[in-house]
Amino acid sequence: MRVRVILGGMASWSLWIYRVLTALVLPLAISVLKIRQLFSGKERPRFRDRLGFKLPTLLPDGVWIQAVSVGEVELARRLVAELRRTSPELPLVVTATTATGLDLARRSFGDDLPVFPCPLDLAGPVRRVLDAVRPRLLVLVETELWPEMLHQAGRRGIPVAVVNARLSEGSFAGYRRLLSPLRSLLAPLALVLARTDADGERFAALGVPAGRISVAGNIKYDLEPDERPLEWAEAVRSAAGERPILIAGSTMEGEEAPVLDAVAGLDADGAAPFLILAPRHPERFEAVARLLGERGIVFSRRSAGEAMAPGTDVFLLDTIGELSRAYGLARVAFVGGSLAPTGGHNPLEPALWGVPVLSGPHVHNFREVYDEMTTEGGARLVADAAELTVAAAVWLDDDKLARAAGAAGREVVEANRGATGRTVTALLGLVSEV
Repeated sequence: MRVRVILGGMASWSLWIYRVLTALVLPLAISVLKIRQLFSGKERPRFRDRLGFKLPTLLPDGVWIQAVSVGEVELARRLVAELRRTSPELPLVVTATTATGLDLARRSFGDDLPVFPCPLDLAGPVRRVLDAVRPRLLVLVETELWPEMLHQAGRRGIPVAVVNARLSEGSFAGYRRLLSPLRSLLAPLALVLARTDADGERFAALGVPAGRISVAGNIKYDLEPDERPLEWAEAVRSAAGERPILIAGSTMEGEEAPVLDAVAGLDADGAAPFLILAPRHPERFEAVARLLGERGIVFSRRSAGEAMAPGTDVFLLDTIGELSRAYGLARVAFVGGSLAPTGGHNPLEPALWGVPVLSGPHVHNFREVYDEMTTEGGARLVADAAELTVAAAVWLDDDKLARAAGAAGREVVEANRGATGRTVTALLGLVSEV
């Protein structure tokens, strides 16, 4: 499929409005975010690092990959691996928006390729990064569409591709309200590689020409289990003893209490598991530790690096980058962001290990994945702590049932592989045309 590279002209009226609003709001937004960071403890890249100054010396004519946070960086790892395999001479640059995404990218790619913060969506920072990178292609992972970034790339004739593109019904409804100005802002998109037919249709309804939209599938199915050993794995197995391990991963605010209630219910039934608890955001680690202490639970913290106390019932995984490996220790996994109405997190990470998945009802971020996994028996959705207790007990009490459910989830993963290869083939086609 050939895709015409869009050469942008003068900025549209909608972009000028965006620029004025950004100039007016940004000083206040920076102040508010700094105050919130002070009180919440949530880390963000320094604003001065997002201005595009003091960038490393970079090779031109490569691919700039922009990933927002941890989930998008995980996808970028697959893209980078496949790009290196097929085009080892092609220069690559990775940027990330959040502090956790940036940290994971730096640890993932090390000194092998340049990693730095995504520039603020202002003309100056974006222009400086483009001057330094001089890419043949800009790749946006999933859906983070910044008007200034799109405009500046279009002016230079740099094609922009959105990979693993997703557009939920809620996001689509919001974009539709801005349809008139949005059409001109999306004009520089040269290629949208959608996860599903529905995602592709929504992008088309926003004005992206059908010829620039292709359904490549979901790259998340192509992730492989990270089998690097965890230095604390044997200590957890020893502390668990004969108890099965339940892992609650990527939990959000308001979810740890129901999980602990469910574990208490299992304990009352004589089927208490050993719990690995992994909050999603680092700024919440201390609050979760306090909650465990207030409940009188004997727990150990990963960050402490100390031997587990006798009678430990919970291992608090207060680090970033180890959760996907930790799922391999579990008999059953609860994937968070789903009891809280935040849209859910990736159930494929435990499914890769053949671990059955429990989640709350709010899973719209991964609706298609959950639909298939629940149909095949690899996942179940629960409404609250009481249902979580009942559903977990079924799999925790019967290893044979848990293994069968986990195998069903793993089969869903295997049946949907191949998106990475299709995506990279399309991206390299764009690169060759520039």
